[in-house]
Amino acid sequence: MSIDPYSHTPVYVQLADLLRQRIESGELAAGANVGSEFRLAQEFGIGRDAVRMAIAMLRSEGLVTTSRGHGTQVRETPQRRQVELAPGSSVIARMPSGGERRALQLDEGVPVLEVHDPAGGVEVLAADEVELTRPA
Repeated sequence: MSIDPYSHTPVYVQLADLLRQRIESGELAAGANVGSEFRLAQEFGIGRDAVRMAIAMLRSEGLVTTSRGHGTQVRETPQRRQVELAPGSSVIARMPSGGERRALQLDEGVPVLEVHDPAGGVEVLAADEVELTRPA
């Protein structure tokens, strides 16, 4: 797949789609380096601003992480733990606040689950780290 500069779809969206496809197919495995802005710009014949925008899109979707000195890597999916919901519990999925994101050490684009128990307690969990179950 290549970038079509004459398409009505912006080049950064095309690049994000292409990289997303590589990640979802396993061609770019968890932990793999996506490539530097410079290399991606050269490989696809687009500007570095477009590469930055594509990476920002993938980061907001929770597919990649970016860190100074390490570049952009495919995000590792954490091991999931099972959380049993008590009868009468409710769950709300939402995006975390900045403080919650820091406290839970979440990457951008990762939602949280707000679990409300019948007694009025609330627990905020990283949505990609839990599997909610109901008692049998």
